[in-house]
This record gives sequence, structure tokens and C-alpha cells, in this order.
Amino acid sequence: MDTWVIVLIVIVVVVVLALVALTMSKRSGVAQAKKREQAREHLQEAHVRSAKADQTQALAEEQAARARREKAEAEERAAVAEREARERVAQAHDERSSAEDLRAKAEKLAPGLADGQTGQHRPDQPQRPDEPGGGATRR
Repeated sequence: MDTWVIVLIVIVVVVVLALVALTMSKRSGVAQAKKREQAREHLQEAHVRSAKADQTQALAEEQAARARREKAEAEERAAVAEREARERVAQAHDERSSAEDLRAKAEKLAPGLADGQTGQHRPDQPQRPDEPGGGATRR
């Protein structure tokens, strides 16, 4: 073969190899650009999810604080109700003691009066016809 044909073949091969290298370089550049775009999308999605997680956590903490506040208020109301109940029991006890003292004083002043004979009919007193249970007959 002639040398010029060999030189031409070598030049064609070198040009083809250069074109192949250039095409491969462009493809890898496009692939890298796609990867960068995909990475940006992932970062953006991560920011959105992080913001949602922060919001959900804040709502949960707020709900927990509300529950603790309501529990404390309920405990306070229960404590107030128990204190008032104890005060009422003490007041009832004081009233009962006062009633017993008055009953004892009444017994000293008028013995037998506390036995329930006040206002009731005694056998030695006649009943009046206008009093209930006395004198009149039913027809």
C-alpha cells in the first residue's frame, strides 16, 4: 500500500477516535448535569420534608403542653372540690355538735320535752273536734 493511504487511514482512525472521545465526553457531561439536577431535587424534597417534620413536632409539643395544662387544671379543680367537701363535712359536724348541745340544754330546761311529746295528744287532755284525727266521724 502506498504511504499516503496508510497516512490517510491513520488520520481517519484518529479523527474517528477523537469524535468518539468527544461524544463520550458530552454524554458524561449530560449525565453529570442530570445527576446534579437530581441531587437538587433531592435536597429540595429534603427541605420540604424537614419543614413538615418540624411543623408536626411543634404541633405535637403544643398538644402535649395543652394536655398537661388541662390535667393541672383538672387536678386543681379536684383539690378545690375536696377542700370544699372537707369544709362542708367539718361544718356539718359543727352543726351536729351545736344541735346536740341545744338538745341537751332543752332537756335540762324541760325534761321529757325532747322525747317527742310536744304538740301530741296526751291521754289526760281532750281532743278538739277541729284538730286532725279528733272528734268528728265520717259519714
